[in-house]
Amino acid sequence: MTRPPLQHIGRGIKRVQHRHHRAMDARLSKLGLSLVQWDALRHLSASPDASLHELALLTFQSDQAFGTLATRMADRGLIERVDGPGRAVRHRITPRGAELLTAGGAIADEVLAESFAPLTSKQLEALADLLDLLNAPRPEGGS
Repeated sequence: MTRPPLQHIGRGIKRVQHRHHRAMDARLSKLGLSLVQWDALRHLSASPDASLHELALLTFQSDQAFGTLATRMADRGLIERVDGPGRAVRHRITPRGAELLTAGGAIADEVLAESFAPLTSKQLEALADLLDLLNAPRPEGGS
């Protein structure tokens, strides 16, 4: 059996991810949220004392982009800013943000269930194992 070209595999992963993002963005918009905002709420909920820089890394954004996002979300009452150690400012999710996080989580679960429906339980388990392997920390100099 000939191995598929690596670029083909990489493109396939990107296409599935892009399909997930489009579907989630469309459905989350009914809640008044974007995928980026829901993802920020998810990470804030999981890491309430994370710094702005840490949250930017978790959400694949620059510090500046996440700072702008956090300001907009605070203005909407989804998160609040609280004083941290020294001059640091931390962000916390508000009750309204927590409600939207939960509703958005149900939407994300729906989208993913639909997307992965063609796979058997065994195939899903194999996919999860392969992704864990690919995302495992690598020695210095590895990608």
